[in-house]
Amino acid sequence: MKLAIPDLVSNSYFPACAAVELGCFADQGLAVELELIFPVDRCYRMLRDGEIDLVGGSAHSALAAFPEWEGVKLLCAQGQGMYWFLVMRADIAGERGDLSVVKGRTIGAAPWVDMGLKQLLVDAGIDAVADNVTICPVPGAVPVPGQVVNFGVTAAKALQEGLIDGFWANGMGTEVAVQSGAGAIVLDIRRGDGPSQAFNYTMASIAASQSLIDREPETAAAVVRAIVQAQEMLREDTSLAVRVASKLFPERETALIERLIQRDLPYYDARITPEFVVGMNRFGREIGILNGDPAYENVVAAQFAPLWNVKDKV
Repeated sequence: MKLAIPDLVSNSYFPACAAVELGCFADQGLAVELELIFPVDRCYRMLRDGEIDLVGGSAHSALAAFPEWEGVKLLCAQGQGMYWFLVMRADIAGERGDLSVVKGRTIGAAPWVDMGLKQLLVDAGIDAVADNVTICPVPGAVPVPGQVVNFGVTAAKALQEGLIDGFWANGMGTEVAVQSGAGAIVLDIRRGDGPSQAFNYTMASIAASQSLIDREPETAAAVVRAIVQAQEMLREDTSLAVRVASKLFPERETALIERLIQRDLPYYDARITPEFVVGMNRFGREIGILNGDPAYENVVAAQFAPLWNVKDKV
């Protein structure tokens, strides 16, 4: 089986990476390979077209290929909450949480990821047009044939080079930018910054086609068990993150990963709640990627809920 993720050198989809590298899928009798496919909407189009079997990406982005959630379901969460950070140049970042810093600035964001920032600004009362906020692709993050793009670290590099004023990206890119001195965190949505409803815009999830779930329900169940196992293994021993990263990441990012996973552990919960789906549906309608109000069971493969194995938070 092929599991596509849109960013590899990142903490965002690390439970999926760990499930492969720590043998969790193998323990469930599955042969699963990671495949880096950028941007995330391309992952979902390939899922729709049968070129891959699973997507470990942002949940709302399934709508890029499956309008109104027809033909796709979320199997489980890799982590709770919208997981991107707003980072601005250190010299202009201002006070933590003060979104006025975006006015007149250029902010890099990936396709479909950028929707989270755009709606966040709306919910925070900022008019991107009137306030001259430019949200655009990050220079160097548009892949050419044969090129591999890891968005977060590319965004951090662009910030350091002064090509953008800020970026909206993952925790790894954020950590690289902050440690270099080039960037400072303005918003960390998971940990309470920004409008409260932004937490449920999206999450890092695992998605499968409805046809796979119908055809091979035991395979889909095994996928869920593998992700939960990986979350639990990392919760019990965060040094395993270094073991995983050493096979996938450059040296600098490998040195950072354990700290990032320790920080993410409270969000390692495989549940997908009705409250989340209500919030994501609202976000989808507001941003213009969803027309209706799909029921929970039309978005989530709820038959696998008993496998989410919820434990006390760290």
